[in-house]
Amino acid sequence: MGAALVRPSGSGPWPGVVMIHEAFGLDEVMRRQAERLAAAGYLALAVDLYSDGGTLRCLVSTMRAMRKGEGRPFADIQAARSWLAASSDCTGNVGVIGFCMGGGFALLTAGSGFEVAAVNYGQLPRDLDTVLAGACPMVASYGGRDRSLPGAAAKLEQALTNAGVVHDVKEYPTAGHAFLNDAENGPRVLRPLFRVVGVGPEPTAAADAWQRIERFFAMHLH
Repeated sequence: MGAALVRPSGSGPWPGVVMIHEAFGLDEVMRRQAERLAAAGYLALAVDLYSDGGTLRCLVSTMRAMRKGEGRPFADIQAARSWLAASSDCTGNVGVIGFCMGGGFALLTAGSGFEVAAVNYGQLPRDLDTVLAGACPMVASYGGRDRSLPGAAAKLEQALTNAGVVHDVKEYPTAGHAFLNDAENGPRVLRPLFRVVGVGPEPTAAADAWQRIERFFAMHLH
């Protein structure tokens, strides 16, 4: 598995964060998200779940694994967590953050050894209550204009409350899918369509969401 490791400035050790990319893969927009995590003081490991053949070859199988809740992507995420935890640059404590497809994986792996999870517009599994049993503290952000995930924030918040999981869930009325990105990404031919349906950057909502993520991580990841 390929991955991008971004170290904070100064000397460690630092808490680690496994970062999981969107459906479009580990592109430059995603790499800048990892750099932002490092700037906040975390040893960021941005995994490439498409290492075995690229986006076109791996997207379908990776999404299928997410729906099933099992498969190679989960093994890759756990390998990344273990690698970070064992690194001399890491305190041994590791969180997970994901965007879009990666948000779905962050949600699904929140009970598998991570200290904290950040779920950004991640799809909710059908067995949400089962998945959240034993989950770590979770901060989650969704867009009110995200047509692909209507009502997801409210459903997740209720499920987290029922499970007794410490959480911070917020829906941003002005934001759509992928609002935390700092630039448009994905196939250029599709970007005009993305704009029409409200997919893409929303700087005001993104700034607030990042403040919440960093504050929540500071509380639960050391």
